[in-house]
Amino acid sequence: MSWPGATLLAFDLETTGTDIEHDRIVTAALVRLEADGTPSAERHWLVDPGIPIPAGASAIHGISTEQARSRGVPAAGAVEEITRAIADALRSGIPLVIMNARYDLSLLDRECRRHGVAPLTSRLGGTPAPVIDPLVLDKHADRYRRGKRNLQALCAHYGVVLDAAHQAGADAVAAAGVARRLGEVFPAVGGTPLADLHALQVRAAAEQAASFQQYLRRTSDPQASVEPAWPVVPYAPEAVPAAG
Repeated sequence: MSWPGATLLAFDLETTGTDIEHDRIVTAALVRLEADGTPSAERHWLVDPGIPIPAGASAIHGISTEQARSRGVPAAGAVEEITRAIADALRSGIPLVIMNARYDLSLLDRECRRHGVAPLTSRLGGTPAPVIDPLVLDKHADRYRRGKRNLQALCAHYGVVLDAAHQAGADAVAAAGVARRLGEVFPAVGGTPLADLHALQVRAAAEQAASFQQYLRRTSDPQASVEPAWPVVPYAPEAVPAAG
């Protein structure tokens, strides 16, 4: 059976911002989806990130600092639970679907290190795999299509329902739906074995980063640098502050 017709585990984070080195998890969702797309298990976390949530981030995901502090669980425990659940799924061979995996998995990695939790790379003995990233695959399979490539745009393009954008559970399920549709629309993607698909995305992400870096250097910033690593940006110890 090809992967679009198999069980998938969908993951999404909502956070305090977009900086993987300094921002924190606010909400997280892991949803197991069976072959027909039906959720068979779900886990959701509301986390007290330990720092104020900027108003701009709250406006996107709807969680204020006060809500996170009063109703959220401590970050260290949530990060341990999330990381353990993902590691268990990957060890069992279930692919992990994440829209823009480079961001979510890198931020999770930094949260692990911040709170003294063993990161996925340590638990798995290397880079988390197999990961399916609809953003990378869409850019690879339909390189010259114009328009946005965010989750809402991909859902509209591939006919996937997104009921509540920027709620972690809804975004995770929608990303899995987009991944399945990509596999159906592009047989070369859907028919690729998971290990080969993961390796393809490593190459594709690096090529996409190089292309974007070239564009930025040509149009706005001659010194622009775009990270090529996928699905986790390598850890630089000096870049991550201690918890608090």
